[in-house]
Amino acid sequence: MATQPQRIVLKFGSGILANARGTSLDDRQFRRLCAEIAGLVKAGHQVVVVSSGAVAAGLSVLGLKDRPDDLAARQACAAIGQTKLMESYATHFATHGLHVAQLLLTYSDLDSRLSYQNVRNTLAHIFQRKNVVPIINENDSVAVEELRFGDNDKLSAEVAVLVEADTLILLTSVDGLMDKSGTVVRVVDDVDRVAGFARNEKGKFSVGGMVSKLQAVKVAVDAGISTFIAGGRNAGRIPAIAAGKPVGTRFVAKGETL
Repeated sequence: MATQPQRIVLKFGSGILANARGTSLDDRQFRRLCAEIAGLVKAGHQVVVVSSGAVAAGLSVLGLKDRPDDLAARQACAAIGQTKLMESYATHFATHGLHVAQLLLTYSDLDSRLSYQNVRNTLAHIFQRKNVVPIINENDSVAVEELRFGDNDKLSAEVAVLVEADTLILLTSVDGLMDKSGTVVRVVDDVDRVAGFARNEKGKFSVGGMVSKLQAVKVAVDAGISTFIAGGRNAGRIPAIAAGKPVGTRFVAKGETL
């Protein structure tokens, strides 16, 4: 991958933002992730964060020990937790002189030509500011795709296409796509050929799994976006990928050479 400034979309799942019990946000994780993103911004990269974690944040506010089974209760947790989620990002980015912008989207926003263009225009203006990091989440109080299905995996791919990103990085609780022997597959040039490696394992407080991530990868690479799945609990993964180092699993974009 080239090392010149890139437009990078980062997707953070609930499993790497919440504590071990999944009942509150992990402050240490936010501090490290925001520091790594700040390094990218200061190096000239444009970064968009697609973030889950609102439900976990809401659980702590409500004093709940488990993720509710009832959809309306999960939506309430997300509505309450979204402010705590943004507060965490704002606090940690502020230490690096950066601000945050919140965008809550639904898939109908991306299906509507007018709304799609409005989102593009908004992000274009944010990129021009150079000191603002856009944080995107599904609007869980009115939409249910993330809560039921993909932990924002698909949304991150759609956002990457929308902003014409160079790179999409899906940070998760595993080091990458693993083959049947448990070894991380370093490079994939055909997503369909490795679909059988996907296990539907996921954390207790996550919604997505590797199947969901590969579906998102397919959308991105078909649009010409180089995509990575990497471990979000390991320091240095984000800057390493941006620098072109072999980290996690790299999915080769359509038209890209190995």
